[in-house]
Parts: sequence; C-alpha cells; structure tokens
Amino acid sequence: MSFSYIIKEGFAGLGRARLAAFTSVFSLFIALLLIGVLFRVGYNAYEVSQMLRQQVEVEVFLKPLSDSERSHLSRYLAQKPEITGITYISPDSASAIFSQEFGLGAEALSGLNFLPASFRVKVSDNLQVAQIDSLVRQIRLEPGVDEVRFNLALLQALESRTEILMLIGGGLGLFILFVAVILVFNTIRLTIYAKRELIRAMKLVGATNRFIRSPFLVEGVLQGVIAGSAASAVIWVVFEWLVPRLIPQVGILSWPFGRWYFLVSALLVSAVVMGWAGSRWAARKFIRDTRVYT
Repeated sequence: MSFSYIIKEGFAGLGRARLAAFTSVFSLFIALLLIGVLFRVGYNAYEVSQMLRQQVEVEVFLKPLSDSERSHLSRYLAQKPEITGITYISPDSASAIFSQEFGLGAEALSGLNFLPASFRVKVSDNLQVAQIDSLVRQIRLEPGVDEVRFNLALLQALESRTEILMLIGGGLGLFILFVAVILVFNTIRLTIYAKRELIRAMKLVGATNRFIRSPFLVEGVLQGVIAGSAASAVIWVVFEWLVPRLIPQVGILSWPFGRWYFLVSALLVSAVVMGWAGSRWAARKFIRDTRVYT
C-alpha cells in the first residue's frame, strides 16, 4: 500500500506545481542537450588529437655503421618500453622516398645517394611530451646516432590544446549539471511548500521523514526521465539524421565508443541522477524540521 502511495504521489506532484515542474524539466532538457553536444564534440576533438599523435614519429639518423653496430642499436631501441615499433630506412630506401615525395627533378638528387640511413621509431600513444623528449635525449647519446628529429612543437601544441579543451569542457559541464540540480531543488521545494499542511498532519500521525520524502524523490526522478528522454531523442535525430543531410562533412563525426546508445544511455542515467539528487536535497532540507511550516 505504501509503495503504491509513493508512486501515485510522485506522479501527482508534477501536476501540483505545473509551471515550476515544466521549468525544471525544460531546464534539465536544455542542460542535458548542451552536455550531450559538448561531450560528442569534445570526444571527436580528443580522437583527432590522438590520431595526430599517432602520426608523429621519431626519426633517428645514423652515422655510417656496420651491420653488427646497426643491429646492436636496433636491439637497444627495441628494449625501450616507450617504443612500440621500429622501421629501418636504408640509404636506397631514403632516396626512393625522397623521389616520391618531391616528384619531378628529385631523381637527379636522389641518385647522388647523399641521404643517410635511419630508424623510424613509433612511440607509445600515452606518452607525455616530456617523456618523449627525455627518450630523444637518451637516444642522441648512443654511439652511431648522428641526429634525432621529431616534431616537438606539434606535440606540445596538441598536449596543451587538449588539456585546455578538457578543462574548459569539464568545467562547463559541471556548471551546467549544478544549475540543473538547483532547478530541480527549487521545483521540489515549491511542491513541498504546497503540501506543507498535509506533511504536518502526516508527521502528527507518526509518518517518518523517509516515508514523506519518498514521493518527492520519485517526482525528481520522473523529471529526470522526461528531460533525459527528450534530450536523447533530439541528439539522436540531430546527429544521426538531420546534420548529416544538411552538412555532410559533420556526418563523419563518430559517436563515443562507436555507438550512439552509449551517449544516450549516459544522458539518461545523468538525468535520473540529477533529478534524484535535486529532489533528495530539497526533501531532506525542508521536511526534516516541521517548524519550517509553522
């Protein structure tokens, strides 16, 4: 009996303060919509930065070495835990690459065979710029190494831009979440105020604070479910159907972890948690002491 009462009162609470409930649901909807768009754009920006990082290679140019010396240096590089792949480029291969990249007129220069042998080294994707720079300094000290080159400026720019993007996106997302919880809090507070006489009567006959709070928690969760469902539907329609038709270039943006339902599920769960948190905050604050309603 008590469970059915809690569910019934939770649904009825949405109708007692309709304007406040609508404002709360709409605000939650806008907040979740912004968070969904922000997360998807941020996820794709992170993927682009990781793709650019994977294209960065450390090139180790060699002095004239014997086969045994070159093998020794190759084994030394392979033992480094930061290195995930090594490709040897002979002088002849370097000349062929030079001719291919510079096109017409490069054959005469490549025929001079002036390009040194080298190792193209692939480093781990999760290394920081400082770690790659430290690795390069160690390799430069090895006998037989003439020069080591890698695009330090690009890596530094990628790292700093990614950190800034994550900080701004995370801060903005947390602010939006906080505002949404505050709006749910205010809506439940108005509902509690409208039922203040009934709450006082229930306490007089022995109803516990937990029992009285339960319908308001259900109401907050319902607000979250409605707002989360609407926001998820809009995001799916916009990114899966509308935007690819209007702006085909944006259609290449990937969904987080490759599937749309991961983001949609995260939005629904976030909406329920925000609704529950805001309603629980308000219910605990305004039901705990009956003197508030005297």
